[in-house]
This record gives sequence, structure tokens and C-alpha cells, in this order.
Amino acid sequence: MYTTIRIPGVLKHRLDEMKLQESESYAEIIEDLIEDRLSLNPSFIAQIEERRKEHKRGKTVSLEELKKETGL
Repeated sequence: MYTTIRIPGVLKHRLDEMKLQESESYAEIIEDLIEDRLSLNPSFIAQIEERRKEHKRGKTVSLEELKKETGL
């Protein structure tokens, strides 16, 4: 599914400057920016570490259980 967003021309120009290759899409640039932001977010890192600890303690949910809980 695709969504159209409106951005100012200045921001579009900045995104164009960030392209590593001419063929790189805006979606790829935005994904990279989101990944970078998440990797710098201390709260996000703490959540990952907590989930790893839970996994080691055996606190997991099977895919089937998750599907049932979410109604999929």
C-alpha cells in the first residue's frame, strides 16, 4: 500500500541530497533515517535489551498465540 505525503520543496531538496545513488527512492531514504533515529534512541535500546532478557527467561508467545490475541 502506498501513501502520498506533501512535503515542502526545501525538504525534498534535502532528501535528494541524501541519496547515495540516483535510483534510491525516497522511501529508502526515510527508512534509513528512521533506523538511524531508533538506533540513537536510548529508550528504544532499553526496550530491546528488556525483550532479550524476557526471551532468555522463556517469556515468549508462539506465533499461533499471537495470531489468536490479535485476531489474525
